[in-house]
Amino acid sequence: MKPLPHTYRAGLVGGPTGYAALSTPGPPDLRSAPPLEYDGPGDAWSPESLLLAAVEACFLFTLRAVAKASKVEFVSLDLHSEGTVDRQNGVTRFTEIVLRPRLTLASDGDRDRARSVLEKTKKACLVTASLSTPVRVEPEITTD
Repeated sequence: MKPLPHTYRAGLVGGPTGYAALSTPGPPDLRSAPPLEYDGPGDAWSPESLLLAAVEACFLFTLRAVAKASKVEFVSLDLHSEGTVDRQNGVTRFTEIVLRPRLTLASDGDRDRARSVLEKTKKACLVTASLSTPVRVEPEITTD
């Protein structure tokens, strides 16, 4: 890892209606629009889906580091998330994010150690640590 602090940049181009183009140096642009729930077309990445995707990606990349440091090998991670948006104290916001990781270990994998690694991962993930929204992990651990 490069020394801290790190600086990240993103850009957006959009108009009074339609899609927006999200960009960051390096990867291709992403098309974004409001979700169906906010009268959007439902065929583009919404801010809500991008937030959940950021949590999921951070969880995997943090899991890799925590598992390596803990000497816990895993075969794969299949992660799904669900975010609830509601009104709370007069503000519409995410009120909870639930992560449902399905972690597959080798046949001789230690499920208890893997469960501990998943908990450490949640705490160490930069994105979840930056959110005021509660994040709950409901893991499933399997073996090959």
